[in-house]
Amino acid sequence: METKTPVVDLDVKSPVNDCASEVAGSATVIDIDPVKEAAARRKFDMYVVPVSFIFLVLSSLDRNNLGNARVFGFDQDIGLHGGQFGNINTLSSVCTIIFELPWVLAVRRFGANKAIGTAFVIWSASTLGTAFIHTYGQAIACRMILNAAEAGLAQSFAYLFSTIYPRELAGKRIMTTNLAQCVSGAFGGLFAYAVQTMGSKNGLAAWRWLFIIEFLITIFICGIGWIFIPKTAESAWFLNAEEKETMRLKKLRDIALRGAERFERKWIKIALMDPFVWLLGIAFFTSSVAINGFGVFLPTIISGLGYASLRVNYMTIPVYILGAVSLVTQVYFSDRLRKRGVFIVGCCVPVAVGYLLCVGTANPHADYAGMFILVLGLYPISTLAVTWISTNLSPDSKRAIGMPLAYSIANVSAVVSSQLYPNQQGPRYIQGNAISAGLTVVAGFLYGACWLLLRRRNINKRKLIAEGATTNGLEGDRSLETMYIL
Repeated sequence: METKTPVVDLDVKSPVNDCASEVAGSATVIDIDPVKEAAARRKFDMYVVPVSFIFLVLSSLDRNNLGNARVFGFDQDIGLHGGQFGNINTLSSVCTIIFELPWVLAVRRFGANKAIGTAFVIWSASTLGTAFIHTYGQAIACRMILNAAEAGLAQSFAYLFSTIYPRELAGKRIMTTNLAQCVSGAFGGLFAYAVQTMGSKNGLAAWRWLFIIEFLITIFICGIGWIFIPKTAESAWFLNAEEKETMRLKKLRDIALRGAERFERKWIKIALMDPFVWLLGIAFFTSSVAINGFGVFLPTIISGLGYASLRVNYMTIPVYILGAVSLVTQVYFSDRLRKRGVFIVGCCVPVAVGYLLCVGTANPHADYAGMFILVLGLYPISTLAVTWISTNLSPDSKRAIGMPLAYSIANVSAVVSSQLYPNQQGPRYIQGNAISAGLTVVAGFLYGACWLLLRRRNINKRKLIAEGATTNGLEGDRSLETMYIL
């Protein structure tokens, strides 16, 4: 994506929230030493990116281990029957959908440290609360609160990274979300198994200890990590004075992408009226059904091979490792080549093929092989989709609306997926796998439509610039100031 460098006076000492006026009345091009800018970014790589990964791993464990708790007698102890466990997950997913946008807006308004820190305290308390529930209603309340608190975590970090890193470098940081899923998927079951071996202690069942231990780990590790989350890129405490000034000048230089410091309400309507937001959100939804179904189906396939529960957990690890390697590789080349659409569409192919292989054969060994094919494209799709929208929407106010909106549309898939894999259709889940494969194919076409839309916009912008136009009457990413990364 190409950006015209704004003209500003380097001697101006006004606050950052006067950026727009500085740009308008200035006369000197901002020239930031790339070595100093890279040094500041390395500080964020050192202090913030690892923290985001840890937060996301632990939040994923806290959220997903409810499934492991069932193995330890969760359903029996609180008296669940029929579809009540599914109802807990469905209502929790609704909270995730509803609260994603408010959390990102909270980051925009109050700063990342306050918003993410508040979410961390609430989700930790809900994890501990889950250990002491005794009724169906209490289970619903605790898990809904937990999902509401965790809802915007991944998007909040993605939004923060979009304000720190150039657009061609953001993907490698945003991928911490899916790397965290790979790690929690690979080792979450083993962690739960280790807790299960404790048995009942001090009158508490093993599943209750699972959540107590998770709470203690989360509150200690994330409590330390919270210290390193900055309010904004320009005010991070671990930057020295020169690095803070470098980040301040970077914001001035990137004013066309960042916009005013304060949230401007006009961008709500602009974001809601942008077809790219809705098209990518729907594409993201169709591809996310496959992601949500994967976690359900993989352990079932391995169980069908006749292995005990511990061996099942071990055998999921190579699949998740391959998924992590594919994720890192594809995101690296996507950033390097400054291309998103072609990688996303390409990733839809192995996902569809893997699911179709499971539909076409009853051989669990072939199904297990299909998971290795499927995972080649599974995780890069969502990482690149989030990167695509977070680095193309501007200014910050529009990004704070459009990015979580698209993510919320995608997360409706969790509600759909919970209905696609009913226990009575196991172990093959032909219906669920066939629908996941079909929706992945649809996703490929929709992501291709996103690429065509942005390409058309870039062509129109270049045409106007070639004709000597200085404006097209639009603002933010739709203006002539920027070009979209395709």
